[in-house]
Amino acid sequence: MPARAEDTPLNQIRRSDRAITDPAWIIAFLQRAPVGVVATACDNKPFLNTNLFVYDNERHLIYFHTALKGQTRTNIERNPQVCFSAFEMGRLLPADVALDFSVEYASVVVFGSATIVEEEEEALRALQMLLDKYFPHLRAGSDYRPPVEEELRRTSVYRLEIESWSAKRKVVEADFPGAFYYAD
Repeated sequence: MPARAEDTPLNQIRRSDRAITDPAWIIAFLQRAPVGVVATACDNKPFLNTNLFVYDNERHLIYFHTALKGQTRTNIERNPQVCFSAFEMGRLLPADVALDFSVEYASVVVFGSATIVEEEEEALRALQMLLDKYFPHLRAGSDYRPPVEEELRRTSVYRLEIESWSAKRKVVEADFPGAFYYAD
């Protein structure tokens, strides 16, 4: 690993023992992860937007959407370079020494450029993919009315072209003493 952080590729995992390099694992993770965080910047000011998203396996990209106007859109119009992250937390792992406390986790970080989808057909396809991911038991036309042109004019749909990604995970043995889930 390079001695200086600025000489290290953005997608290089520091802890190689936790790195996941299998593209199939990364894709499966992106398909199941419920929420992602998009990082943008404008005038050297960082901005995060937590959002629903969908990975398009056919086109190898990520779609997400926001309101028509807002900081995410402004930032992407000025600087399309973004970073995207999705993660999941496993069990908390207590220890006898505070420094050794830990957590199980898995995460994917994507680097790329985002653009606003201008073509109506692609925007509708992306929005339908989002609906299908989060509401797979409901069908357009029978359970709900699909989006219409007027609604598209109030929505910004983004295409994140993936330039690189990285993934990592920490999992310990099933019978780790005292391990528990945070949710409760």
